[in-house]
Amino acid sequence: MTKQNVLMENAERLYVLEQMSINTVAEKVGVNERTIRRWKTDNKWDFKRKQYIKTKSMCHEELYNLARKLMASIEFDLDNGEKIDQSRLYAFTKMLPLITKIKNYEDTVSQKEKESESKGITPDFVQLIEEEILGIRHREE
Repeated sequence: MTKQNVLMENAERLYVLEQMSINTVAEKVGVNERTIRRWKTDNKWDFKRKQYIKTKSMCHEELYNLARKLMASIEFDLDNGEKIDQSRLYAFTKMLPLITKIKNYEDTVSQKEKESESKGITPDFVQLIEEEILGIRHREE
């Protein structure tokens, strides 16, 4: 594996999984920001990032639904004077902190997405204007 491939994979991990901004990824990997943007576009990192977030979100929903069903069955047994199986209580108490952790993760990711949303003209748009309208060509790295 070449050095460039190692850098690109590390940059992709930081952008997709760690939800870092392009500027932060460029600093951490030690590569020019334009190179990171090119890798991001060529390798569809935005799509991968959205899929990763969607998967995490689905996990939270499934865990939440399972906890609700378990809680409902425990509540039903309580209301009917039935003996509650200790394993169900144990499973339910173990799930609660996980739901909180996953929810906190999702809130953090959501906040990072809001912060990274561009306001105004992005550097990519400026470069496009320079190339298409002004005729300024940038050399590739």
